Amino acid sequence: MYKLKTKETDNSVIEFIESVENPKKREDAYQLLDIFTETTGYKAKMWGPSIIGFGAYHYKYDSGHEGDAPLVGFSPRKAKISLYFATGDTEREDLLKDFGKHTTGKACVYINKVADINVDILKALINQSISFLKETFPNP
Repeated sequence: MYKLKTKETDNSVIEFIESVENPKKREDAYQLLDIFTETTGYKAKMWGPSIIGFGAYHYKYDSGHEGDAPLVGFSPRKAKISLYFATGDTEREDLLKDFGKHTTGKACVYINKVADINVDILKALINQSISFLKETFPNP
């Protein structure tokens, strides 16, 4: 049976950000914390040991796998900053065209620093991801 690894915790978001070794990455994490909090209207929560998430939704796939996940989030990792958005959202690619310097994975968008991106596009990505997830996985 699959065991969900990334769950919401009561760990302190501020303590986690303070533990980020690189001062510039720590500064970017605080900037992202402000942007995500202001844009989503949700309080930041730790998900697992290193993801700062905002809001939550419950998903259930056709396979029967289900769980809870943050609507959006980020993590200031050693190599790059990971931004977490909805998977399967076809409108994300259009927004990313003018986002700035980044790479993408299945669910993540990776950036080196906040100065490399268009913050207005980041806010649009956050809002689009939340709208997409609320439509795709409406709460019962």
